[in-house]
Amino acid sequence: MIVIDPSKGGSNTGVVGSDITEKDYNLLISEYIYDRLKNLGADVKIIRTTDEYISDQDRANRILNAYGNNSKVVAISNQLGKGENGVEVIYALRNDDTLAKSISDNLEDAGLTINKYYQRRSEADTSKDYYDLQKDTGNIETIIVKYGNVDNSEEVNNLKNNYEKYAEAVVKALANYQGISYDGTGKNIYIVKKGDSLYSIAKKFNTTVDEIKTTNNLKTTNLSIGQELIIPISSINETAQTYIVQNGDSLYSIASKFNTTVDNLKKLNNLSSNLLSIGQKLIISDETIETNEDYILYTVKSGDNLYQIAIKYNTTVDEIKKLNNLSSNLLSIGQSLKIPNVSNIDYMLYTVKSGDSLYQIAIKYNTTVDEIKKLNNLSSNLLSIGQSLKIPNVSNIDYTLYTVKSGDSLYQIAVKYNTTVDEIKKINNLSSNLLSIGQSLKIPN
Repeated sequence: MIVIDPSKGGSNTGVVGSDITEKDYNLLISEYIYDRLKNLGADVKIIRTTDEYISDQDRANRILNAYGNNSKVVAISNQLGKGENGVEVIYALRNDDTLAKSISDNLEDAGLTINKYYQRRSEADTSKDYYDLQKDTGNIETIIVKYGNVDNSEEVNNLKNNYEKYAEAVVKALANYQGISYDGTGKNIYIVKKGDSLYSIAKKFNTTVDEIKTTNNLKTTNLSIGQELIIPISSINETAQTYIVQNGDSLYSIASKFNTTVDNLKKLNNLSSNLLSIGQKLIISDETIETNEDYILYTVKSGDNLYQIAIKYNTTVDEIKKLNNLSSNLLSIGQSLKIPNVSNIDYMLYTVKSGDSLYQIAIKYNTTVDEIKKLNNLSSNLLSIGQSLKIPNVSNIDYTLYTVKSGDSLYQIAVKYNTTVDEIKKINNLSSNLLSIGQSLKIPN
């Protein structure tokens, strides 16, 4: 029974320095440890999974409530320090140093400088622990791990680039201490659940479908509930340049920083939206792909076929064959293919699925039925399963769509989207301010 505590959170940012905020990395390290232990079959809980403020007393209570006040429970509080260089591991007065030493040794093996592992007594009452978290968690074996000094730029850079490696060192120590079978492979074992797909799993672990298929020798994308998949801890090519998302980052700001585009970042990282999370690892560039004004170059890998590549880059087999003067669908490993650069066309491709309608598709992609029909030369609203539709690329239009709700007025909508009533009326050809519930409005970007 293990409880993981990502220290700080919410308005309590913790220590800040060298472009790093403690609460964010406490959570990153904790979530990694939690996921790995879960995959190893451990009975483990985590105190917070969001940027949530928790009072000191509530934090102690959550640890106590996880499995009860039980001396067999281990609680690990992940923290950063300030002022003191190196790792510190603090164990409670009620416990011996076995686990603290193991964590310290493993972190040193992982490349971190160790300051010390020790107990700290309260100056007011030397019979009690100095830290409230250890003092208020009863019989639980509560250990505080401080992974480095945020004022030390070298330690900060090591943490940014290797936090998974350091978290894995703690996983190993906990597994061995609690008698949990540790695979020692440096890989996550993921158990397929209902509703999972290779794409959703790849997105969860910041990898690709191809990486998972190659690692597990999969010939198809079919999965079965309960199936075990090996997820490499670091599945990103060593030749790839990577970046850890920081507080305040956006795809646009990162693209500008590294002289690339938002579209390239989304392609490289299999992103379906522009949403980012702090600590997320992004591939910035990859030697297998280079950009061109009209196309990108892709190097064929083992297991690739034209259909998979077309889906991955939002194009069609015919478009790829035409651009590369191919007479057949046969590919060879290492072959260089030109892939149409979708950032230079004004649409994306969508394959119609069972139950789809033009109205649903239009709502999903922030466009209108008329726009889709016009782009695809459709004379009716009838669709067929498997049909390929061109969908207007919202990055190339100057408005967003808004569906009028009960109580809305043009003035409220204009204020909400930082525009004016006249601008909305002009773009929608409205002659009055009257609205109807469910009405679709174009809102100037």
